[in-house]
Amino acid sequence: MVHSNPRLLALDFDGVLLDGLVEYFQTAWRTYCQVWQPDHPSPADGLADQFYRLRPVVESGWEMPVLIRALSTGISETQLWHNWSVINHTLLAETGLSAVTLGDWVDRVRDQWIASDPTGWLGLHRFYPGVCDRLKPLLLNHPSEPVVCIVTTKEKRFVQQLLQQTGIEFPSSGIYGRELGRPKTEILRELMGIYGEPIWFVEDRLKTLQGVQQQPDLASICLFLADWGYNTPTEREIATANPDLHVLNLITFGDCFENWFETT
Repeated sequence: MVHSNPRLLALDFDGVLLDGLVEYFQTAWRTYCQVWQPDHPSPADGLADQFYRLRPVVESGWEMPVLIRALSTGISETQLWHNWSVINHTLLAETGLSAVTLGDWVDRVRDQWIASDPTGWLGLHRFYPGVCDRLKPLLLNHPSEPVVCIVTTKEKRFVQQLLQQTGIEFPSSGIYGRELGRPKTEILRELMGIYGEPIWFVEDRLKTLQGVQQQPDLASICLFLADWGYNTPTEREIATANPDLHVLNLITFGDCFENWFETT
């Protein structure tokens, strides 16, 4: 099949452009300590590694301290892989907080950290190799290149701060963040109305891509699973077996659009 180059390239942020695992854990741990007030101020040995392995189950930032709570109470990784949604909401209910309130708490912890130690906070993040080099020429608005936007569950201001440290001034109007309170499917629908077709969407969460597939009016969007992000071998196998999903590797992401389908 011949694919036209995208008119719009929509990119997820965490797990596609940015690897923030270390910062996620540290922010989640600080929030967990404030909400649950554990006896020990330092995480147990091995807790961070468990968190890193289970990062693919997390969809929104508010879930991160809940994941630490689950691991700290002895819930096994196997249980969390298979029953995260139920466990997640059960533990959240025990706090008496809403997802929005806990999400705001996570953001407040992050804001306080940035205000007190911006260099330390920024230093815990890294962009995946080559993604910034791929992104910069796309932002020059050359007629032959697609418009680029970021569709993320992260707050816009954090996305901007992280990109700025690499020298990228990404247009604020092109970042669709958590503060909008809208699902990615709704944002993609809006973008289709603005830019028309074709739209390509790169995401590291299989569940999110499957959610797009369930919307008949979004069927024309070309969907890519970023295999370098927060997903598992099993999820990549599922995506590979789906003719309407394309598994993309990091090397190909940096290549010209014509080659994005060659390894899928």
